[in-house]
Amino acid sequence: MPLIDSHAHLDFYTEDRQEVLRRAFAAGIDTILAIGIGEGPDTMHQALEIAHAGTGQPQIYASVGIHPQEAARADSEALAKLAKLAADPKCIAIGEIGLDYYHVENPEPPIQKQAFIAQMEIAAAAKKPILIHCRTSELATAEAKQKYGAADAWEDLLALIAEHWTPHKLGGIMHCFSGAVEQAQRSLDAGFYLSFAGNLTYPKAQTIRDAAAAAPSDRILVETDAPFLAPIPQRGQRNEPALVVHTAETLASLRGISSQELAAITTENFHRLFPTTA
Repeated sequence: MPLIDSHAHLDFYTEDRQEVLRRAFAAGIDTILAIGIGEGPDTMHQALEIAHAGTGQPQIYASVGIHPQEAARADSEALAKLAKLAADPKCIAIGEIGLDYYHVENPEPPIQKQAFIAQMEIAAAAKKPILIHCRTSELATAEAKQKYGAADAWEDLLALIAEHWTPHKLGGIMHCFSGAVEQAQRSLDAGFYLSFAGNLTYPKAQTIRDAAAAAPSDRILVETDAPFLAPIPQRGQRNEPALVVHTAETLASLRGISSQELAAITTENFHRLFPTTA
């Protein structure tokens, strides 16, 4: 049964993208969602270009969005570009968007929140799901903890989603879900799917594994976040879509099912959230 990589930054592969895609297809990956954040708004169109240039082996769809690290650049011009790209049939989602209180150099929370709200409004107008990035300061550097203080990205994110997104009933994905069971349940209640990446395979990721084991079968997905977060046994190396099979095997084991069953479940879930890809 083929697998779907629900989150990969294909535009980061500038020299060997075709080889990466060939390896993915050979590994049984028949669909990839290419994430269109680029290096910022100026290049967020690149994933769509890759999707349009694809040969269908694997099938490639794209998202567009302004990452919270680039929130200060979400001006009227960038948002207008985002809205235009969102209308492309190959664009099936807006993202990754959200909040990131991990890096001290990131924009202040009010700027991140403003950009997040503006993009949720564009996604609602386009009637497309959103892909969420959320990283809080819990494990950040001392400087980041000092900057963000008691602010909790999860709490802020879920509050904004409740006000500006859930009423639209368009759903989305908690990309690279790294929260606890409580955050998982609140995300599910808000209409989101949970997508698990290579960090699910890491020895110290018990909190993520607990959430992955408890999540309902009709709300789980797998991803690479390639070229980041390579799963064991490739941890520390460059990640690529072919390696999503390792994350899928770990998720299947946690849930007591076969890899084939897991592939069938996550594929069905992806097509339910993105019916135009079926």
